[in-house]
Amino acid sequence: MRDSVDEFMDQWAAQRTDLDLDAMGTVGRILRLSRLVNARLKDYFTQYDMETWEFDVLATLRRSGQPLTAKALAGSIMIGSAALTNRIDRLVARGLVTRESVPGDRRSLHIALTAEGRDLVDRTVEGHVQNQLKILAGLTPDDREDLTRVLRTLLVSLGDTR
Repeated sequence: MRDSVDEFMDQWAAQRTDLDLDAMGTVGRILRLSRLVNARLKDYFTQYDMETWEFDVLATLRRSGQPLTAKALAGSIMIGSAALTNRIDRLVARGLVTRESVPGDRRSLHIALTAEGRDLVDRTVEGHVQNQLKILAGLTPDDREDLTRVLRTLLVSLGDTR
């Protein structure tokens, strides 16, 4: 079985016989996989008039079970504070989150789900899980377990730890 990356690898191998291309093939597959998965996620969330990043913010707040500071929220979804401010502004405008002052700290704000935001994330999360299962349908349960282990090892090696 061959994938689209194999063609690129064959071309490189023909042009640069001196290079070890294994890492290029692996990273290329990770990048292509990321794009394909993101497209499937985007398609799913479109039916709820939602962007993937909106679900990420709402789901992060929902699973935390409490309001989060902007700093904690930004760290959890791995974006910068400027990007988060823009996203929160848009979610506030849609009535999905609120900003609340943190008692005793005038510089910090808590970001909290509104009832509408909680309802939206609760309505979408079950279908989101089913969509993810469809994305992974080409793998056996053992394959998924192996892939999870390998990806976790790579993420940890790149510093993605808590």
